[in-house]
Amino acid sequence: MSDWKERIDAAAKRIAGHVRCTPVMVSRSLTGAPIELKLEQLQHTGSFKPRGAFNTLLSSAVPEAGVVAASGGNHGAAVAYAAQRLGIAARIFVPEMAGPSKIALIQRSGTEPVVVPGAYADALAAAQDWERTSGAMQVHAYDAPATVEGQGTLFREWESQGLEADTVLVAVGGGGLIAGAMGWLGGERRIVAVESEGCATLATALAEGPEAEIEVTGVAANALGARRIGRSCYELAVEQEIATITVSDAQIIAAQRLLWHELRQLVEPAGATALAALHSGAYRPEPGERVAVLICGANPMPDPLA
Repeated sequence: MSDWKERIDAAAKRIAGHVRCTPVMVSRSLTGAPIELKLEQLQHTGSFKPRGAFNTLLSSAVPEAGVVAASGGNHGAAVAYAAQRLGIAARIFVPEMAGPSKIALIQRSGTEPVVVPGAYADALAAAQDWERTSGAMQVHAYDAPATVEGQGTLFREWESQGLEADTVLVAVGGGGLIAGAMGWLGGERRIVAVESEGCATLATALAEGPEAEIEVTGVAANALGARRIGRSCYELAVEQEIATITVSDAQIIAAQRLLWHELRQLVEPAGATALAALHSGAYRPEPGERVAVLICGANPMPDPLA
């Protein structure tokens, strides 16, 4: 067992009882061929993020000042939820572009967020300032080992549920989720990174180097909108020679609609991004290739039932 797998295995045992085991299914109605799906949007707070949040809080010596996080919405809600469940003080900084529905999600999860003008990087700078002045512990959204280990538990769980696919398609923002996939599945199954055209941090870093930054835009920007890829993700992607695919906003929206029309699964754009690669033809499986798609987020903006 690799070092990453050992750490993910330990994380799974640590967070057991704090996160949901989310369902899996096989659908033949999305593309005409059988596709394995994991419905991680049914996790607490509507995304995979509580896995990393709980693992970080449960594996750390949290100071009296509590924790601080910057988030486009889903990570902040997860940290707020985990902190509230564990009796830890939390302060969440959210970029204005997160929008009212994700800000409300954080509020419902137990914390009043601090809204910062701009994008995720601006919220992160504010969170880092608070960390320095308050002594609170930073819970990074994607670029920290404990976060990656927590997200990796998703793929450990999926394999325990009978995952058969040769290839797994995963949406990428800052890279914590796909880093967890590479940590657990790497070398055993093909992993394909799917990014929106306006948030292609991994593809840019692989072309230009790990310090490359982008300007984030598009329908998935409030969830996938990191300007720079995480270091763990970059290093694993280079080591494993991960393939990257970009999809357009229109293709993402079409995949959202497909999930609703065919499966009655209401997801946000980021949650449909991996499926968009398959539905649009941006990723074309080889004959006989078994494919799985991770559905990762269920918090659309605006909230249709607010």
